[in-house]
Amino acid sequence: MVERTRILLVEDNDDNLNVYRTILEYVGFDVVEARDGEAGITEARSRRPDLILMDISIPKIDGFEATRILKADPTTRGIPIIALTAHALDEDRRLARTCGCDGFLAKPITPRLVVSEVRRYLDGGWRPPPSPGDPAVDGA
Repeated sequence: MVERTRILLVEDNDDNLNVYRTILEYVGFDVVEARDGEAGITEARSRRPDLILMDISIPKIDGFEATRILKADPTTRGIPIIALTAHALDEDRRLARTCGCDGFLAKPITPRLVVSEVRRYLDGGWRPPPSPGDPAVDGA
């Protein structure tokens, strides 16, 4: 049996969760769900998804802080994280990048755009940032 690509969807809104999960599963992805930042961190560490779709306005730990935690952890640092947010201002994009989000999608997002962006990151359109200690970071 071939293992399917695993997407972690961190989203607390039932409608959004159902729409994104349904379309991602329809095109062949395995979807793992988390409804708050704390559960998202736990699922990312235990399930090691290929990509994370991270809502920013979620309970317990917001998406910005959950992303910071995951990007600081060597076991999850290399997983691309795409922010999903209704906050579409330039400042929100900057904050998403600053905390470690690799991509940014402003809600409302069509399911087709979500799939397109996920595929772009998974099909070689993204490379993980170098880890501290790498020559590219330290200038060695």
